[in-house]
Amino acid sequence: MGYTDQKNSRRTAIKSMFAAVVATGAGMFGIASAKSTGSAKLEKSPGKDTAIKKYPDKEFVHQGRQPLFSGSTVHDGFVFVAGKGEHGEGDIKVHTKKVLDKIEEELNRAGSSMEKALQVNVYLHNIRDYDGMNEVYRGRFGDHPPARSTVACYSGIPGNSLVEIDCIAAL
Repeated sequence: MGYTDQKNSRRTAIKSMFAAVVATGAGMFGIASAKSTGSAKLEKSPGKDTAIKKYPDKEFVHQGRQPLFSGSTVHDGFVFVAGKGEHGEGDIKVHTKKVLDKIEEELNRAGSSMEKALQVNVYLHNIRDYDGMNEVYRGRFGDHPPARSTVACYSGIPGNSLVEIDCIAAL
């Protein structure tokens, strides 16, 4: 057995032992692995055609083909809102307000609200807009804001938006 074979054999043994320890720990603490039972009904929100009506000439929306994504999807007690951007005039504060209004509209349409948001991802065209975005963002999700990640996109946001935001919320 060569050096490489021994190294791979040891790695396999270590991985197997680690998996056994994790499985034993999960069993001891009553943690079961998640299984898809297929019982949860997948349902898309009624707002999924909004983008097609608003931007019928955009490739990512229509051009005689099936749309690439829905504005939001409801599944198993959660609503997943696709990234919303603002493609009009204005600075980061104007764009952030309009984007948050779109998120709120989508959540309300699905039967949720800003207060039920659990996770938000913010994508900035320029990281220097972070403070301005935060000024408008603060308080929009109630007293207990969701977990959030914020990143600046290297090549900008599609459609010349200064900010794009997506969201996951409970129903």
